[in-house]
Amino acid sequence: MFLLNPPTVRTLDTFSALPGRYRQTRRTVWGDANQGGRASDSFLEGPVFDAQGNLYVTDIPFGRVFRIDPKGEWDLVAQWEGEPNGMKFMSPTELLITDYMNGLMVLDVTRGSLRPLLARRNTESFKGVNDLCFDSRGNLFFTDQGQTGLHDPSGRVYRLSPEGRLDLLLSNVPSPNGIVLSPDERFLFVAATRGNCVWRMPLLADGSVAKAGQFFTSYGPSGPDGLAMDEAGRLIVANPGLAYVWVLNGRAEPVEVLRGPSGHSLTNVAYGVADRRTLFVTDSTAGEILWAPMSEAGVALGQAQRFPEATTTADKAQ
Repeated sequence: MFLLNPPTVRTLDTFSALPGRYRQTRRTVWGDANQGGRASDSFLEGPVFDAQGNLYVTDIPFGRVFRIDPKGEWDLVAQWEGEPNGMKFMSPTELLITDYMNGLMVLDVTRGSLRPLLARRNTESFKGVNDLCFDSRGNLFFTDQGQTGLHDPSGRVYRLSPEGRLDLLLSNVPSPNGIVLSPDERFLFVAATRGNCVWRMPLLADGSVAKAGQFFTSYGPSGPDGLAMDEAGRLIVANPGLAYVWVLNGRAEPVEVLRGPSGHSLTNVAYGVADRRTLFVTDSTAGEILWAPMSEAGVALGQAQRFPEATTTADKAQ
């Protein structure tokens, strides 16, 4: 990669860490499959803010959702038999969650209750849903990653309309992970983790995608994960294998690199809500939330307008 101007390099600071009362190191089924059998006390993902400035994060292997207040204090919102990953608010009190085990789930953060939204497509189970985003019309875009990779480039990207229509947009992605729209919603970006790159594709007037291309190419043991977008059209990319967060301009050139501790996994990113100029990052290895001030505001997140109720029996969070 040839750059006329090298990127600015900054170090992320620690905002808050998972308290010891929520840590109990042990092996899990998820860790055996995805972390080489490494025992852990958490693996944080899915950061998203509510209107009051509380930060919500998931803990994949232990099926937990935490709320972190603006002072950095933690509270357990819900725990269930699942593997929750990405989250976005679909109403002021309801989080839509991509749960690897259970599909799309809805969590009422005031009650701690859980219900399914979409567990299967035409009676076929998902491979393992991962991350999601909404557009301004309430359409939901989400990735179905499973265990896909270069050995099996069959990961999927879906769009679910507010009326409940599910469209398959892509079915050939090596490990689709983070997903985000451009500020004008004309382009969809998808992190292809095992391809160590980010794909970019136009969204056409008829709702289809075409001319999907490789926008950014990274390197290292684990490729791009969570994505965000700022109002200047810069793409923010969490890169776990490097403990980097890339800030890319419209030419996919790194203009900034935010660094975490060497050897850690920086998995996902979200902008705060006060002025949307602070970026928060999940350090999944350490169970910590990192942060850094940014020069540009993050794009305001869209929310669902409505979805038909699931027909299956609702599960309850514990």
